[in-house]
Amino acid sequence: MPKQGLRYAAKVDLKKEAYDQPYLHNRWHPDIPFCGTIKNGEVVKIQCVDWTGGQIGNNDSADDVRDVDLTRVHYLTGPFEIETAEPGDVLVVEIQDVQPLQDEPWGFTGIFAKENGGGFLDEHFPKPAKAIWDFEGIHCSSRHIPGVRFAGLIHPGILGCAPSPQVLATWNEREGALIQECSHMGREVALPPNAHNVHVGSGDEALKAQVGKEGARTIPGRPEHGGNCDIKNLSRGSKVYLPVHVKGAKFSVGDLHFSQGDGEISFCGAIEMAGEITVKFSVMKGGVAHLAMKSPIYIPGPVEPQFGPGRYIYFEGFSVDEKGKQYYLDTTVAYRQTCLRVFEYLRRYGYSDYQIYLLLSCAPVQGHVAGIVDIPNSCTTMGLPMDIFDFDIRPEAKAEKRELGSCAFASS
Repeated sequence: MPKQGLRYAAKVDLKKEAYDQPYLHNRWHPDIPFCGTIKNGEVVKIQCVDWTGGQIGNNDSADDVRDVDLTRVHYLTGPFEIETAEPGDVLVVEIQDVQPLQDEPWGFTGIFAKENGGGFLDEHFPKPAKAIWDFEGIHCSSRHIPGVRFAGLIHPGILGCAPSPQVLATWNEREGALIQECSHMGREVALPPNAHNVHVGSGDEALKAQVGKEGARTIPGRPEHGGNCDIKNLSRGSKVYLPVHVKGAKFSVGDLHFSQGDGEISFCGAIEMAGEITVKFSVMKGGVAHLAMKSPIYIPGPVEPQFGPGRYIYFEGFSVDEKGKQYYLDTTVAYRQTCLRVFEYLRRYGYSDYQIYLLLSCAPVQGHVAGIVDIPNSCTTMGLPMDIFDFDIRPEAKAEKRELGSCAFASS
């Protein structure tokens, strides 16, 4: 039996602005100072703000989603020094628990405006919208999407160690080239360093200026360190193996989710929350070479909502878009079509398209690549758990339109 409770490596204050808190930062950079030290083998608790730093409120308007300032995100807690960690080691992160903060038992799912982040289906749904979810133990429900209740598969969206200067330069060069190559597309394909709203924890103004010029945005996951991968099964009991690039690892965590569907299709598509994560850290010396590691590895934990055999309904999509255009083994087109098939099915019960978009982003749907070898069509599937609804959605059951309210929209 432990002789005392677990130590908090960091606590956040929801009454303070995120950019005033020294345990937080919102860029990846090797020079952001440590906010604390954790022993090799130690188990600690780490608190996190929601990924926007408190920009979204528990209300019935999506004006806050419309007006989110994405130069401020993601707010991560860290970076932490992990004792004995050196470049070439692997940091083993064992997630023992994740919970909402006691004083904030709610979360949100958002659809960002197409011109401000957008999402996987922004060509179809360009307007901002949101749903608020109330937490009831392991379950959640929303006044904005009635008729639905499910257990959350709670997890962190972002885990990672700081890049070395060489890795950071690789990111900026690689993504800068993509931005140039795709300048004709008329949309953002990657985000370069941006000095606006940079937060570097306890770092001074000189460091803030440096990170503003060089620091990598936290939006994408990257093969060299993981980061924002949004893997819904990386939940309680999971182990994550992260490559270490700098002395002390400089580990950071954030973007906690109460639940998420595979793909997080609306971009702000999980049930985003402020919360705390309990983590055990251990260092695998020389692990990068030993594992021939080119990107992180994880082993999922034993915790997952159970709907039982035959309690999912699966929808298929192929590399032919809604206009009938044929693509060659394009799994992105296929998954987009898979999602649209679910929209068509659920409309029959009275849900609006925006309610369905929010629901498929955060409910524990199962997304799979079924086939990528049968030219010209990739096939992808989405499994929708039938038991999250309080009415029968089986194909054999009669579909009756119901009065199912509305999600929150922006005022203009």
